[in-house]
Amino acid sequence: MSFPSPLAQPGSAAPAPISPAPRAPVSAAPPRRRGGGVALWVVAVLLVPVLALLVRYFTGALGTAASFFGLVLAVIPFVIVWFAVRYIDRWEPEPRRLLVFAVAWGAVAAVAIALGVDLVITLLVGRPPEAFSAVVQAPIVEELAKGLGVLLIFVFARRAFDGPVDGIVYGALIGAGFALTENVQYFAVSYLEGGPQQVATTFFLRAVLSPFAHVMFTSLTGFAFGLAARRGLGAGGALAYGIPGIIAAIVLHALWNGSATFANFFEVYATLQVPLFLAFIAGILLLRREESRLTRARLGEYAAAGWFTPQEVDMLATGPGRRSALAWARTLPGDRTAVMRGFIADATALAAARQRSLSGREPQAAATERYLLERTTAARAALLAR
Repeated sequence: MSFPSPLAQPGSAAPAPISPAPRAPVSAAPPRRRGGGVALWVVAVLLVPVLALLVRYFTGALGTAASFFGLVLAVIPFVIVWFAVRYIDRWEPEPRRLLVFAVAWGAVAAVAIALGVDLVITLLVGRPPEAFSAVVQAPIVEELAKGLGVLLIFVFARRAFDGPVDGIVYGALIGAGFALTENVQYFAVSYLEGGPQQVATTFFLRAVLSPFAHVMFTSLTGFAFGLAARRGLGAGGALAYGIPGIIAAIVLHALWNGSATFANFFEVYATLQVPLFLAFIAGILLLRREESRLTRARLGEYAAAGWFTPQEVDMLATGPGRRSALAWARTLPGDRTAVMRGFIADATALAAARQRSLSGREPQAAATERYLLERTTAARAALLAR
């Protein structure tokens, strides 16, 4: 059996019929949210005392001034990564609360787990050799800790986890959060041990050459869970995808650390890490094209029922079409760019909701569909109003 693209997944539910577009819109109430998000809020609240312990740990071990100095420098690569990931996420943006949760999990929970495991191992068997810690212990423990964050979002925020791009976004921000906290330590220690010269070297290695290292590692885990999401699998079935993704993240992480431990870092960086990063970028571009294809396919089904025109589908399903639409909206009386942005966002969310329905994991499909169709209809009317 062939599919439209290598990343396309077969659905597990029969396509739901789409009602014909009415002549006059009927008001629909917003669909009620399921309770899964509450669990993430509980986890987020539990992270607050963990954060307090981490702050106490850093200030106690490194001093308040050095810790603050390290934080200021660590924020620079984090901001770069944040905007890069937000650019990847702009086609169908994920809820901001989940993006913040992803960063918090990486920066607080995953770091605390890694430090806790390191403490337990040290108490039980003594401090392991540095090479073992860097190439074996750190990749395994850190990627499992970060991968747990991806799994939590997959389980408790299922409606906001639609496919591989979503998984990459969540995984990337968890990795970015972890790197933020890790960089605070690296920059502070460099300042204390070697002064400005060593800080400059460390900053070049971690913030200039490799700001996306942890991002790439955990993105593999997110990508794997995203494939499971596209197939509509539950948590148990998703592990068949997620575990290989975590293993791949561990291997890539170990390879990265090993290049600095056993080989010439710059040679391995140029011959292996740079090509891997370019392949990572190419993969994201392919996934973005897949998102565009799915948006076009799902909105095309609504167009066949009269909800959109073919021209609107072309506009909503391509980057150039969206840019042209926004440019046109700016010329309308009162500048209706915000209305057009809402129209694009709701139509994209509608396509994603139908894709979830086709995979059998949208229990509120009918209510979500009615609500988003009402919003897109109202937005179109506002755009065309004189």
